[in-house]
Amino acid sequence: MKKRKRILSFSPVQWITSGFLGLILLGASILMLPISSRNGMQTEFLDALFTATSAICVTGLTTVTTSEHWSVFGQSIILLLIEIGGLGFMTIPIFFFVLMKQKVGLSTRMILREAFNTEQMSGEIKVLFSVVKIAFSIQGIGMVLLAFRFVPLFGWGKGLWYSLFHAVSSFCNAGFDLFGDSLVGFQNDPWVLMVISCLIISGGLGFFVWHDVLTMKQARHRLSLHSQIALRVTGTLLFIGIIGFFITEYNNSNFWTGSIIHRFFNTIFLSVTPRTAGFFSIDYFSMSHAGLMLTMLLMFIGGTSGSTAGGFKTTTFGVLLIKMYSTFHGRSRAEFRERTIREESVSRAFVLFFMFLTVIIVSTMILSVTETIPNVNQLGLEYIVFEVISAIGTVGLTMGLTPELSSIGKIVVAILMFLGRVGVLTVFFSLIIKENKVEVKIKYPEETVIIG
Repeated sequence: MKKRKRILSFSPVQWITSGFLGLILLGASILMLPISSRNGMQTEFLDALFTATSAICVTGLTTVTTSEHWSVFGQSIILLLIEIGGLGFMTIPIFFFVLMKQKVGLSTRMILREAFNTEQMSGEIKVLFSVVKIAFSIQGIGMVLLAFRFVPLFGWGKGLWYSLFHAVSSFCNAGFDLFGDSLVGFQNDPWVLMVISCLIISGGLGFFVWHDVLTMKQARHRLSLHSQIALRVTGTLLFIGIIGFFITEYNNSNFWTGSIIHRFFNTIFLSVTPRTAGFFSIDYFSMSHAGLMLTMLLMFIGGTSGSTAGGFKTTTFGVLLIKMYSTFHGRSRAEFRERTIREESVSRAFVLFFMFLTVIIVSTMILSVTETIPNVNQLGLEYIVFEVISAIGTVGLTMGLTPELSSIGKIVVAILMFLGRVGVLTVFFSLIIKENKVEVKIKYPEETVIIG
């Protein structure tokens, strides 16, 4: 009875953390089955667990090649895990729960609110239906557009399957592919690169931004502060990425292939895919150090809160920039577009930034001990740092470390992917069994600390 009461008293963040863990273990168990592998043999638990974590956490890092190792059944399980992980594990079951006209309780609504990362006190079910509608509509359009290229290349059956898989993987910012070398074979195909790019941006913008934009005329309201920050930061980062990669890789003869037109579209793709997507059309192993630094910066920031993307998030990064701008102009509050951002949100952004950096530094130190850096192309610590940021940002890009990871390395990277998708703050809050609900009414004397 006590055990049941303890389970029922789980906080929303604890339900979310345990829910993702449960789905990862279930996915790993299914992927271990002989039917899931192409050779009909059982997959090792650590590889199955790593793949399930990468799929649920929409990352794309793999220790085995998706196209070669997994059967169509195994690939279907991976696709299902990607969809669940991208939309949020609570979205699909509650969607069918509502369709069956079952009442959704307050506790379930609170979990859903936490999963969507929103402070909205009502309308959770309406938001859920909006999420499902937007997601399936964009993925369906993406599948049709990709089918124009994949069906002529692979035939109807394989072409439609490839179109569906890569449309879902792109929109959910997962980065899983069925080609074996991501999109390297399509680096001179602007159609595929642009369709994939649009799907990645659509998923990375976030469901609330899409809902805000689509209902703006109908509701006759202006965009919310969240949407304004998300769109501005996303657009700015895409522009900086395109200009930055053009400059850093301009004289890199080992990097570019094809005509100037193909080079232009690959530059755009280079700016889009680090936003937690994980697809690549050009080998990062031959990228310049300046280009790698820019890629890691984009991977770190990631997509928008409330989206399929991971990372530090564009809105969180935007809040820090706004606070810095306000401070430089002598304002004590973070103000933007005639609105004041709550101090709680600003503090949360700073805490998250510190925690992100701490996790990255600690993980890099561990992997620098457990893993071996190849003695080629003057590779250094960036070989590991790139992988760490890619994992916690749920990006999926790699310089080749993932397939060579040791057992300890696989566990560390899997934990990073989990932290990146569920949320660093969510996971750490879920470890607090009892939340302190007692309001502290005592205020201690203030004292100045020298800063800088």
